[in-house]
Amino acid sequence: MTTTASAETRVNEPDAEQVTAFLKQHPRFFTERPELLSTLQLNHSSGSATSLIERQVQVLREQNQDIKTRLLELVDVARDNDRLNERMHQMTLDLLRTSSLTDLLDSLENHLRNEFSADTITLRLPGLDEVRQRETGAADLVVDDALKALFPGPFSEDRPQCGRLRQDQLDFLFHDQAAAIESAAVIPLGTRADKGLLAIGSREVNRFSSGMGTLFLSHLGALLACLLEKHRQP
Repeated sequence: MTTTASAETRVNEPDAEQVTAFLKQHPRFFTERPELLSTLQLNHSSGSATSLIERQVQVLREQNQDIKTRLLELVDVARDNDRLNERMHQMTLDLLRTSSLTDLLDSLENHLRNEFSADTITLRLPGLDEVRQRETGAADLVVDDALKALFPGPFSEDRPQCGRLRQDQLDFLFHDQAAAIESAAVIPLGTRADKGLLAIGSREVNRFSSGMGTLFLSHLGALLACLLEKHRQP
């Protein structure tokens, strides 16, 4: 006896990628078929279930919180920049009002220590005789190839050099205070430090870093170079 087997009709089901592509092309699919939402469930990491709409709301809330956090960070940065600009403006005015090299350097040190939290400051100026060194507290600067190699940022690249310095760099700039300095900024005065070097040292490791912005430091160096030229003229 012959048995006839009826062929079962099989329908190829779409895979996950096809479903994803379809839903992207039809974003209002569930909106137009709200009855389907009640049958959909997504698992949280905690294991509980929720509807697709609830999951979407949760994702949007998380994204919104991330945006709020970033916005608050930007607001804090803007406020810090405003305070920095105000302090820089006041320091510029006070430096412009000085009438001598000694007054200039005294005002500079006062602002850097009190307004910008500098722990130690060193100023080296070329051609400064012993009398002027005693009067101003600055040191003489003799530029040679060894010094240019020691501080490539200010001399070769004409930019401030910031971050943690090597021991030989610290010793040259800060002498007996070198052991306490964890980070520093070395600022060229004039083009490739032809007017001198200003070094600001900090006991904080992260106070100055190699990746920090140096616009403020460059502006300070340019301002001091102009004022030094004015006050050192006979």
